[in-house]
Amino acid sequence: MANVTAQMVKELREKTGAGMMDCKKALVEVDGDMDLAIDYLREKGIAKAAKKSDRIATEGMTSVVSNDKHVAVLEINAETDFVAKNDQFIQLVKDISNQLLVVRPDNLDDALKTEMPNGQSLQDYINEAIQKIGERISLRRFEIKEKVADHAFGEYIHMGGRIGVLVVLEGTSDDAVAKDVAMHVAAINPKYISRNDVSQDEIAHERKILTEQALNEGKPANIVEKMVEGRLTKYLSEISLEDQPFVKNPDVTVGQFVKEKGATIKSFVRFEVGEGLEKKEDNFVEEVMNQVKK
Repeated sequence: MANVTAQMVKELREKTGAGMMDCKKALVEVDGDMDLAIDYLREKGIAKAAKKSDRIATEGMTSVVSNDKHVAVLEINAETDFVAKNDQFIQLVKDISNQLLVVRPDNLDDALKTEMPNGQSLQDYINEAIQKIGERISLRRFEIKEKVADHAFGEYIHMGGRIGVLVVLEGTSDDAVAKDVAMHVAAINPKYISRNDVSQDEIAHERKILTEQALNEGKPANIVEKMVEGRLTKYLSEISLEDQPFVKNPDVTVGQFVKEKGATIKSFVRFEVGEGLEKKEDNFVEEVMNQVKK
């Protein structure tokens, strides 16, 4: 077996754009033959996938799937909305969703190493899809919940998969009630279940901002504190699920609605495609000028 050197790995990486470990593995597999190693990476879809790694995948789809024992919610990203609506991509999302539901890995790294029904790792399965579809695709995040007898599970997909929500209620087994809360979470996007879940650091930060706002409005110093506390209470009610007016009946809060059903909110997960990711804005003029200069 050929001795695979660091220089060989570096050269293969420069030629293909693939990751260091993938390059080393390819060279080991083909006894150090550079051309065969390139073919190996192309066949695996790794080289093509790596070349697209500088692109930002901010489109895609969320998914919520369940069986008798578990529920999984996940987000899978693509580069364009066009591909996100592609039948191949939709099927890929279904396949990955079912894989996570069956295998139930602990984290993203473990998930990508799991073996699909066809014997491929999930990462290789995604790389193969990248090869066929021609865009960067990635499993961004997921959560899996175990079903418990006295819990209700509300699953909701909004805007064709743009938003995926899972709500777990304790004290009831009525999934319809949990789904109503999930629809609310999709629409209003709370940050916390209760205002008691908000950290003291966040409260202090918000209080500081509200104080500066009140002072800049020219309010007398003797009433600023009272104003700030009132506005802070309003802020906390806006970000806390239990305190928000229920979308299906604004006369009651979500907390009151759930309590009327004899339940409490145990947890919720809300994934919105691309949230927190910086979408790259293409500059067409700059792109053309760059091509002219070549």
